[in-house]
Amino acid sequence: MAPTVRADLANLPDYIPGRKIPGAIVLSSNEVSTPTPPSVLAAMAEAAAGANRYPQMANDDLLARTSAYVGVPEERLAIGCGSVSLCQQLVQAMCTDGQEVVFAWRSFEAYPIVTQIAGAVPVRVPLTADYRHDLAAMLAAITDNTRVVFIANPNNPTGTALYTAELARFLDAVPDHVLVVLDEAYREFVTAADLPDGLALVEGRDNLAVIRTFSKAYGLAGIRVGYSVASPEITSGVRKVGIPFSVSRVAQAAAVAAMDAADELLARCEPVTVERERVHAALLEMGFEVPASQANFVWLPLGERTAAFNEHCLEQKVVVRAFVGEGARVTVGLPEENDAFLAAARSFTG
Repeated sequence: MAPTVRADLANLPDYIPGRKIPGAIVLSSNEVSTPTPPSVLAAMAEAAAGANRYPQMANDDLLARTSAYVGVPEERLAIGCGSVSLCQQLVQAMCTDGQEVVFAWRSFEAYPIVTQIAGAVPVRVPLTADYRHDLAAMLAAITDNTRVVFIANPNNPTGTALYTAELARFLDAVPDHVLVVLDEAYREFVTAADLPDGLALVEGRDNLAVIRTFSKAYGLAGIRVGYSVASPEITSGVRKVGIPFSVSRVAQAAAVAAMDAADELLARCEPVTVERERVHAALLEMGFEVPASQANFVWLPLGERTAAFNEHCLEQKVVVRAFVGEGARVTVGLPEENDAFLAAARSFTG
């Protein structure tokens, strides 16, 4: 009898990345359009010169630099191959077969994937009518068998966000046996005054973990580095289930250099948020429904028109991220890139 893979993998949803088409404007993957700073490239090149040697397995230098940068003790920090790797490690550290992971839907498409890979059961809770997390419904979905709850704030792909008071009330109501994972991949693009800072909320909460990434605002999507902040006990488990040497020496050097260049990199977020508001206003003027976004993308809940909209944008050499039957997520790029998208959107409505 030939070897067979796990039968449940047949039902595992595929992670579908944003499309890349030569010569097209790519607004499908929430990448920043500005190039990597020379100082970061130089650090990567220096690290690459030692590519014949393994990286630090415990990410020692990166861990120390991140600890100083975010003001969190090293024992509460775990480094991963992008924040999505840490999502999977958190589920693996917390769940055994058949235990439940609760998350909003639609939210980050990796959540059901990493849940099923770990043998846990995904529990999807529909968003509210205004495309936000339904915290009351999520709380009601928690059972004695629930081990993890994911909350993306701002949410991917809708860009909507939870405010500090409502999230704090939710965290206070979650049972102690459940770990809430606050995914703040887009935190640096937040402009609203009353949105929570997960690193402040995690203080004194043993059942809260916060994950962040260097992929977005820090411009290292192609390098893959992220970090999580949690209690020492949770962090120890997250580290144990990580793949050895999963963060390359180039990635470690790039993340350290990015933190050293943080003022330059984070200054690039403001033009993105200005463009986000311009794109949002223009789409509303065209008649599209577009919820207010606090991320570096906007969401068009087009329903059955999504496929046609996607194909129309492709014909105009603009690549967006289509969730067929639901909507399209469009990254906010450079002004000229956004102009091309808006022209495509305008001709679609016309």
